Parts: sequence; C-alpha cells; structure tokens
Amino acid sequence: MTEISGTHSETARQWVHIGSGLFALLLRVLTGWQAAAMAAFALAFNAVLLPHVGGRQLYRPVDHARGFPLGILLYPLAVLLLTLAFPSRLDIAAAAWGILAFGDGFATLVGRRVTTINAEPAEHAEKNLSADSASSAFYRRRLPWNADKSIAGTLAFVVFGGAAGVVLAWWVRPSVVPVPPLLFTVAAPLAAALLAALVETIPVRLDDNVSVPATAAAVLWIASLMTSESLAGSRGSIAAALPWALGVNALTGWLGYRARTVSRSGAIVGVLVGAIIYTGGGAGAWLLLLATFLVASATSRLGLARKEQLGIAEERGGRRGAGNAIANCGIAALAAIAAATTPYTATALGALVAALTAGGSDTVASEIGKAWGRSTFLVTTFSRVTPGTPGAMSLEGTAAGLLAALGLAAIGAGVGLIPISAILIVVAAATAGALVESALAATLEGPGILNNDMLNFINTAVAAAVALALL
Repeated sequence: MTEISGTHSETARQWVHIGSGLFALLLRVLTGWQAAAMAAFALAFNAVLLPHVGGRQLYRPVDHARGFPLGILLYPLAVLLLTLAFPSRLDIAAAAWGILAFGDGFATLVGRRVTTINAEPAEHAEKNLSADSASSAFYRRRLPWNADKSIAGTLAFVVFGGAAGVVLAWWVRPSVVPVPPLLFTVAAPLAAALLAALVETIPVRLDDNVSVPATAAAVLWIASLMTSESLAGSRGSIAAALPWALGVNALTGWLGYRARTVSRSGAIVGVLVGAIIYTGGGAGAWLLLLATFLVASATSRLGLARKEQLGIAEERGGRRGAGNAIANCGIAALAAIAAATTPYTATALGALVAALTAGGSDTVASEIGKAWGRSTFLVTTFSRVTPGTPGAMSLEGTAAGLLAALGLAAIGAGVGLIPISAILIVVAAATAGALVESALAATLEGPGILNNDMLNFINTAVAAAVALALL
C-alpha cells in the first residue's frame, strides 16, 4: 500500500484499528450480551456519528467514492458477530478480536514501511541495503502468490496477532466457566493467527475485516472442541491419508490448470484445500469435492455465448481462482479439520456435505439462470430484473439448483459421509444458504458492501450452520 494524498492518513487509520483492539480487555468483566451491545453501539457510532467528529480523515478515497467507509463499518460488525457467536466463550471473541486488530493492523504498517523503502530512489535504496543485513532484504520480498503482500508484513501479522491473541485470551480466561485449559489459551490463538495470516495473503476479494476474524474464530472454536483423546486417535489416520491427499490433489490441480478450468492461484489454493478435505474427511469427502467442482465448471460453460453477449459470463472464461476456492470450500475445509480432530466427526461431516452442496448448487442455479432463465426476479421484492442482476433468481435456475443440491447430497450419502435420512436436511440447508445469499446480494452487493466472494462464503457458512442445527 502507498500513502494516500490529501487529508487521509493510512498510518492514522491503522493505529485506530490497532487501538480499538484494546477495548477487548473489557470482555473480562462483561457478559456476552453486554459485549454485543457495546459492539452494536460502536457500529452505530461509526455509521452515524464518526463522519461528524472528524472521522472522515480516516476514510480512504474509495470510501469517499462509495459514500461510506466499508472497512470502518465491517470492523465493529465483525466484533458484534464474534460476541453473538461466543457469548459464553468471550476468550475466543477476545483472541479473534486481538488477531484482527493487532495482526492485521501491524501487517499493514510494516508492509507499508517496506513499500516505502523499496520505492526510494536507487541511491538511497543502496545505502539502506548496505546498512541492513541480507536478511533484511529477504523480509522486503513480495510473496510469490500476492505481490501486494510482503514477507515482513505477513510475519508481523503472525507475531503481533499471535501475541495479542494469547494475551487477550489469557486475560479473559478467568471469567469463562469452566476455565479453559492453559494449553488452549496459548496454542490456539497462535495457530489462529498463523492461519489467518495465510488467508490474509491469498488474493481474494473478501475484506480483511471479514476473512481475518472469521478464520481466527473458526480455528479457535474448533480447537475448543478438541480433546486429548480425539487428537490421539486422529494421528494415525492423518498420517496415513496425508501422502495420498497431497499426491492426488497435486495431480488434480495440475490437470485443472492445464485444462484451463482453474487459474494458477486457483490451482495452488485448490490443492491445499483439497488436501485438507481429503485428509480430514477421507476419500469420500474428496470425491464430493471433485463432483462439486466438475458440476460448477461444466455449468459455467453452458450457454456461454448468451452470457458473453449479455456481459454476465464468469471472469477468466469461467476459470476458478483462489477466491473461488476459499469462498466455496473454506467452510468445508474447516469442517474436515473438525471431523478429524474432534469427537464430533459425524456432525462435522454433515456440515462439510452441506457446505460443498451449497457452493455447488448455488453455482448451478446461477449459471443455468443466466444461460436459460426466461424471467428473473429479486427474492426481496419479486420484481423482474435482467439476468445477471445481483440477487436475481429464476425458476429455471432455482429448479436446477435444487436438483444439483439433491444430487450432490445423494453423492455425500453414497460415499458414506451422511446417512440417507440426512439428504433432505442437506438440501434444506443449501436452499437456506442460497436464499440468504440472494437477499444479501440484492441489497448489499450493488452498493459495494459485499462482493461475490463474500456472498459465496456466507452462503456456505449459513448452509453448514443450518445443517448443524437440523442434524
């Protein structure tokens, strides 16, 4: 990132971002509902009062262009959702908040410092390089898969985010009943910060204020479900499955890239996600993942001429990128980890099937609707709109999506992931996710509050949550 001209100061914005994380210290003395009320007040303040008390200096140029500061609103919204999701485990909310505030904030500050040094004139750069060690030059390097991220910024994320997560989890720990194990308080935030830092470097269109706390909270929650017995029992199966998982997914990723069904970043991230799903969920989970991918890729190419004529065809000719892999399969990957490492294997596999089914069936519904939908309408108003409008649905697309959900859920049952009696539950969960996504797209995608990757992620998360509740 570079310094923005005018009154905007990115440095000041990030220090406010970091400083706001200190309010997580209050979670030791607040109840879950009190914490949620505090976050809701912060959200309302940022939306209504902040612009009138000098807060516009924290707006980026893009915020001025759209008329509202997206990141400044998503930050307190993320905290609100954390407190609502974990009212009895505010140590998890505090740790995820700390990772968001300190990890993401210091990653930006350090990354911008690296950019400033690299942007200096050659003679100054040479002086700096001669004064620094060779290792310093290494830290300034850009990540191969994302030129906007540096090694130094990513390490800063892990170090500061991990430290803040551990400190805040330890601080809030005495107020949690029963008191969490000290091993969880130390190890889980460090693992959450590491994975959140990796997700933050992936070139997806998920806002950091969404992807970072969501990833951190998911890791912390799954870690809270782990027991020493479940971990000990999973070691053998993970060790046996991992070589096959890496080999099969590396081959599949290479073939997908050669066939132009995925981009380079999509192939790399797809291999990682596929390996996790194979290792945690078994070969059956990977076969369902493959079926989902094949169905989505095939329908993206149906009616391509009409889609291109209307300007609503998938980007890159339908090739799936890293964003598609994370948004559509990230929840399933987390469910696979839970299936392998917690005592709740059956329930986690149900969530995995629901997430993959939701992602695949939603793509089918969207692509069939764009290709052959005769009458498209908004789910929020039922008014007719042109194909490709955010949140638009059609009878043809909806029917195709339901059939795809039924078929994918049947595959999940056929490979032993869920019982046959759970097929309709998975279809209902996928349908719920699709309806929520369509409603949010119709209202929030147009103004730029949510984008397609965010919506897909929400779709799969809602489907998994509904499946967990119904199962």
